[in-house]
Amino acid sequence: MADNSFNVGEKTVYPGHGVAEVVGLEEQEISGHALVFYVLRVLENNMTVRVPKHKAKAVGLRRLVKDDEVGQVYEVLKHRGDKISTATWNRRYREYMEKIKTGSLVEIATVLRDLCLLRSDKELSFGERKMLDTARSLLVQELALAKGQEEPAVAKELDELFA
Repeated sequence: MADNSFNVGEKTVYPGHGVAEVVGLEEQEISGHALVFYVLRVLENNMTVRVPKHKAKAVGLRRLVKDDEVGQVYEVLKHRGDKISTATWNRRYREYMEKIKTGSLVEIATVLRDLCLLRSDKELSFGERKMLDTARSLLVQELALAKGQEEPAVAKELDELFA
């Protein structure tokens, strides 16, 4: 099966929104062309998203992380010693937002780690707190599914890494 081909019932990750389930395939005619769309239901908020099948890879739609990638995410979360960006909060916000939009769990883990470490030094701005919540939520949701655990258990595990 091609890497960008998904089946109905399969869980996928839609960058910036988190885990979504493929609930259907839909054909629509647009400008005289028949296009097939994946119909996705975002698990966190039940939002429905339609992604053209031929654009799935371009928008970053991907499968859940595998076991080896889960280990890599935890390595990133546990890593200390990198210098956290000293840019102004709004520049840092843009940098972190770009990482979240990639949909890469490793990139999202770096955002969570950096914001949690930054939080121990100074008060985060409202935007940074919101971003920390977003990164944490995206990580918890996907890691719970990938590891076959309940979300509260994974959330507790992540919180303990930064306690």
